[in-house]
Amino acid sequence: MVSVAAAAATTTAQSNLLFSSSRSISRLSPFQLCVFDSNTLLSCPNNSNSSKKKHVGAGVRCMAVGTAEAATKKSTFEIQTLTGWLLKQEQAGVIDAELTIVLSSISMACKQIASLVQRASVSNLTGVQGAVNIQGEDQKKLDVVSNEVFSNCLRSSGRTGIIASEEEDVPVAVEESYSGNYIVVFDPLDGSSNIDAAVSTGSIFGIYSPNDECLADVDDDDSTLDKVEQRCVVSVCQPGSNLLASGYCMYSSSVIFVLTIGNGVFAFSLDPMYGEFLLTQEKIQIPKTGKIYSFNEGNYQLWDDKLKKYIDDLKDPGPSGKPYSSRYIGSLVGDFHRTLLYGGIYGYPRDKKSKNGKLRLLYECAPMSFIVEQAGGKGSDGQNRILDITPVEIHQRVPLYIGSQEEVEKLEKYLA
Repeated sequence: MVSVAAAAATTTAQSNLLFSSSRSISRLSPFQLCVFDSNTLLSCPNNSNSSKKKHVGAGVRCMAVGTAEAATKKSTFEIQTLTGWLLKQEQAGVIDAELTIVLSSISMACKQIASLVQRASVSNLTGVQGAVNIQGEDQKKLDVVSNEVFSNCLRSSGRTGIIASEEEDVPVAVEESYSGNYIVVFDPLDGSSNIDAAVSTGSIFGIYSPNDECLADVDDDDSTLDKVEQRCVVSVCQPGSNLLASGYCMYSSSVIFVLTIGNGVFAFSLDPMYGEFLLTQEKIQIPKTGKIYSFNEGNYQLWDDKLKKYIDDLKDPGPSGKPYSSRYIGSLVGDFHRTLLYGGIYGYPRDKKSKNGKLRLLYECAPMSFIVEQAGGKGSDGQNRILDITPVEIHQRVPLYIGSQEEVEKLEKYLA
């Protein structure tokens, strides 16, 4: 049988040990731990200057609440997934449940395409498919596969009414729409000409308001597929100022999903360990100015004199003694992402060969301009704000100058 003295000694030793641990904890954090034995008069300070005494009963343990700053400090192990972030936006009333589902389906499509891009060479997905798209461009194998992946994910969401792809001749009315009827425009794989060289590529998308004018139920008596297609075209041809959300996913050394729903720009990186997009950058702001320009100068001789003068002046060191740096990947997503983070200007102008430029207003220029404006930048065709241009045809092309606000405005002065 254990004697009373031995039990008391054991209790005292445990108490001393706990108090020693308490002192160690208090040195490391603002939380203070007090442990009391039966009928023991001990100090339980709320701060280091307190000298009040408290008499407490047997077995009572108390932990003082830390400061508000410590309580709200973000854990280093806390992660936020894209899905969780979307649900928070829905709870805050920024977006509705239908749009949450559409964006989730797009993120799933991007995960699949990212996997296809990474395995392209071992899955025999490099090279040309052998067909030509509506733009008159040779389709890569991954162009075709990515378009199918993107379309299937949007259809299966049950929340899209119309989908329009850069790779398709006309917009498609979705029969499987249960509610929502959102209009989604997308370029399934931008920069696919770089696939074989493993250079960064990406997907671009924009989402417009639901439109009940264009539904897939065709009455054989008084409607034809042509009429439905025409209604789809009218529904899709909206200015970028009507966008509810837009974004892009860049497939490079890391897979980055950049999104705006009209309240700033957020970036999510795909964590291969979790298989989830995790929030990595909030409220991205593009620098007001920058020293990087991104133009395909191989077309220099085809540009008009005003644009040539602008480029020549960028190369002039001037009083600072340092000219602008030229960076051009040949992938809109890659070039734009760098510009968004570092500042500067990206441009794809009209020239003698391409009178209206080469980039598509609906699938590329408008979604990217929505993103850059949400980040404090600017998108222009040289004279007009990109988001104010109403498309007159589905695959309309426009010149694009996009990036830091002051850099784009500087270019507009040259072209005026």
